[in-house]
Amino acid sequence: MDDQQLLRYSRHILLPDIEYQGQEKLLHSHILIVGAGGLGAPIAIYCAAAGVGKMTICDFDDVDLSNLQRQIIHDTQSVGVNKASSAKQFIQLLNPDAEVIAVTEKQTEASMKVIAKDVDVIIDGSDNFATRYALNRIAVELKKPLVSGAAVGFEGQISVFDMRHDKSPCYHCLFPDTGDRNETRCADNGVFSPTVGMIGTAQAAEVMKIILGIGESLEGRLLLLDVKSMQWKNIQLKKDPSCAVCSK
Repeated sequence: MDDQQLLRYSRHILLPDIEYQGQEKLLHSHILIVGAGGLGAPIAIYCAAAGVGKMTICDFDDVDLSNLQRQIIHDTQSVGVNKASSAKQFIQLLNPDAEVIAVTEKQTEASMKVIAKDVDVIIDGSDNFATRYALNRIAVELKKPLVSGAAVGFEGQISVFDMRHDKSPCYHCLFPDTGDRNETRCADNGVFSPTVGMIGTAQAAEVMKIILGIGESLEGRLLLLDVKSMQWKNIQLKKDPSCAVCSK
């Protein structure tokens, strides 16, 4: 790190759990963020500000005026611009140290697997089950940690599925793909804007903890947030020995 980086990240370096060596880990890490919307925005902002050195951001949607109520990485001038490209522009202004690869076209599961091959952590900031199941299969196949979040209305949830560990449950263990699951999206049901910020920021924290190897991750736990009552509920998760994805 040069003098400017030492100053920029000084409050991290002061932490005994991080120090110089931990900040170096962040600077040399590579994460994949799928979705540059309500969840992806705070994930990308905090990870970039904290010094995560490289991030690949995937989103084929364009910014819409209705997104700006919660997707804080975009602004009014971004309306009509691809979300991944808009996020890249924001991050480059926030922290020039961060290398951002913007993937702006819709990916197949096979092409996403290629993208994910060299990353340290996969982060699910999507809003649909098809993408969540695909990312889970990729994480299982590549043995990568997957940080998963979701939010709608005044409620949210977050968990970590760390497929580097044989005993970790996967997303399919928690929500088996029966083929008839109804989607509940913000576009159809609305969302209280701070909800996605709270879940996305928690995801960013889990990502950095994984990279740094500190603390206790949410592997094997599901956190449920009710913003109206401002309560978090902690549910223990176990690997499904008959899971069609991770117990083959």
